[in-house]
Amino acid sequence: MATYSHSRVTTYENCPYQYKLKYIDKVKPEFQTTIEAFMGDMVHQALENLYKRKKFKQRVSKAILIKFYKDIWKKNYSYDILIVKDGLDAKNYQKMGEQFLSDYYDRMKSFEDMVILDLETQDRMTLSDGNQWHVRIDKLGCDNKGNYFVCDYKTNSRMKDQEEADEDKQLAMYSIWVKDKFKDAKSVKLVWHMLAFNKDAISERTDEQLEKLQMEVVKKIKEIESATEFPTNVTALCDYCGFRNICPSFKHQAELQKIETIEQFKEDEGVKLVDKYSEIKMKLSKLKSDEEEFRDNLIRYAKQFDIDIVYGSNKKCSIKEIDKIVLPEDKTNLIKLLKEKGLWEEFVSLNYMKLNSGVTKDKLDEDIKGAVDVVKDYRLSLSQRDDIDED
Repeated sequence: MATYSHSRVTTYENCPYQYKLKYIDKVKPEFQTTIEAFMGDMVHQALENLYKRKKFKQRVSKAILIKFYKDIWKKNYSYDILIVKDGLDAKNYQKMGEQFLSDYYDRMKSFEDMVILDLETQDRMTLSDGNQWHVRIDKLGCDNKGNYFVCDYKTNSRMKDQEEADEDKQLAMYSIWVKDKFKDAKSVKLVWHMLAFNKDAISERTDEQLEKLQMEVVKKIKEIESATEFPTNVTALCDYCGFRNICPSFKHQAELQKIETIEQFKEDEGVKLVDKYSEIKMKLSKLKSDEEEFRDNLIRYAKQFDIDIVYGSNKKCSIKEIDKIVLPEDKTNLIKLLKEKGLWEEFVSLNYMKLNSGVTKDKLDEDIKGAVDVVKDYRLSLSQRDDIDED
């Protein structure tokens, strides 16, 4: 049995290939962290220190909090930390963290809203399939009414809305551990301290919801453990990935970035192939547009002179007016009528796209999957490169 965590499962959901490199192949990433993650870590450490001082009845002024943050930033910062966003540097992020801490301190400065039970909790709980789940809670507290609070500090630049909080799996899984650990818990509040907005997002789960969630997590773990292919998934998160230099989706880009001259760049075989393919696709698109234009012109010409065959040098073009139906937007009544008159089977046809998706994504049972052959094919699509400026 293995130990899983929210971040581990989320990695697989975001990009199976990254999961393989990180958790199966144990490949060392190109860089250890990003500036966003580093800043978040320093803020977490500062708040942990704040509450530890509070626990031992030490003075917890804002100045001490900010000084501690600056000291650990200076001690731990290194210049190989990745900064993705243009126009920002480490100082910008350091000041953002200071502001987060200052706002949090002012809003929470009584620090008497709950009894702190633990900080940066590290534990494991056993899932129904026997695997372990890593529990890591930033701040765990309770009040004298049997309410427990699972708190998480977030330095995200986007506010978590209520719907997102109510669907979040990370803290919800931790609440299972809390209910098992503290039998007097009447409720477990999930609290996200959204530091960039100086607000909290709060949610709660019923026992039925938690049981369903654990079943979903166990099902996802089973999917991960049975996976034989780990495809890449290109998203905005790729900018923060430490495996870009070996990822099939960015490996060629990384090689091109090493080229020093435009001449060498244009001589790269991959560049030439894509440029030629792009040129062909543009020509085909233009031809398709021309075809539609000439089709309309031929129809107008035939109507003008009341003819149904137009002759060229070597070919002739027949123009016949035909009837075709336009299906209603709401097809419910049409389908009902076809079924009532016993015609449904005659006119219904297989939806290849849906069937293909159902089989290849394991949404259909083994009998249906066994009735078709699955072969490897390739899908090519062109898009604008996002790492260069357009003129």
